Parts: sequence; structure tokens; C-alpha cells
Amino acid sequence: MTTHSEHRTATSSATPSASARSWTVTPEPFTTRDATALRRAYYAEVAGRYWKRQVTEAEIDQGLLDFPDDELVPPTGRFVVGRLDGEPLACGGVRLLDPVTAELTRVFVDRRARGTGGGAALLEALEAEGRALGAGRVRLDTRSDLVEARMLYARHGYAEIPAYNASPYAGHWFEKILTAP
Repeated sequence: MTTHSEHRTATSSATPSASARSWTVTPEPFTTRDATALRRAYYAEVAGRYWKRQVTEAEIDQGLLDFPDDELVPPTGRFVVGRLDGEPLACGGVRLLDPVTAELTRVFVDRRARGTGGGAALLEALEAEGRALGAGRVRLDTRSDLVEARMLYARHGYAEIPAYNASPYAGHWFEKILTAP
């Protein structure tokens, strides 16, 4: 990984207004306080929606143990944190599945910040990190109940493809060819 990737930043602004808010998305170890809080919030939301109830802290702890983020470090992957006006409210990871295919995971925007451009900023940064890892395409899987996520991916050029993994939690698989920036 090049040192340029160490400082890669994606920014996005919400609809211009007198009090425009802006996103900054940068690589960050998934073990930092902010990254850990966001990963916990991600798991709480996706598990809660799946189980149709609020999850406990113990269930979040177990989920993070069952699905570790160990591959989200160079040279196999990367984790990013998105900040809206400096507040950490989004995260995502990218990891290599093979030398030319990257996979997005843990893509999350806090409910308080949805609709402000955070999803687009995350995708831009994660795709750039995928390119830096050498990937020519990026894939992801998601569930049917995560309607907002599926709409986000479709809006940003991801096409639904046949299943590329056997995840028991996936109902939709997407792919995007990465072009040069």
C-alpha cells in the first residue's frame, strides 16, 4: 500500500445552505475508540433489524467476536471513519477477496446523519481504498430488509449480481467495476 493511501480523504457536502455540513472520510484502524463505537452501532442496528428487537451489549460483544474485522488492515484491507463536521457518524471497510476483487463490509451511517451525503462519501473513500489495494472491481452483499443500503448502492452504480458467497444473512449481491479516479 502506498503512503498516499495513508492520507486519502473523501469529502462530500450536503445540499448547499447557509449552514452547509461536510463529510470527511479517512482511513483509521478499526480498533480506535471512534471506529469501535461505530462498529458496535453498526452491529446493533443490523442485528436489531434482523432479530426485530433491540440487542444487548453482550450480543454486540459476541457478534464482534463472531465476525472479526481482522482483514480490514493493510495489505488485505482498510477501515475508514466518516465524520460529519468532525463528529464520527459513519464507517466502512474494504477487503480483498482475490487480487482483483475487493469487498465492502460494515458500511454504516448513523441514523442521525442519513440523507446528508455520508453514504456517498463512504463509497467514494472505500472505492478509492479498493483501487489502492489493486482491485478492479468491488462487491458486497446485503440483506433484503436493508432497503436504504440497496438503494444507496444502486444510485452509485452497483449492479445486482448472482450470489458470490454463501452468507446465510445475504439476500442481495452487488458489484461495481472500479474505474481510474
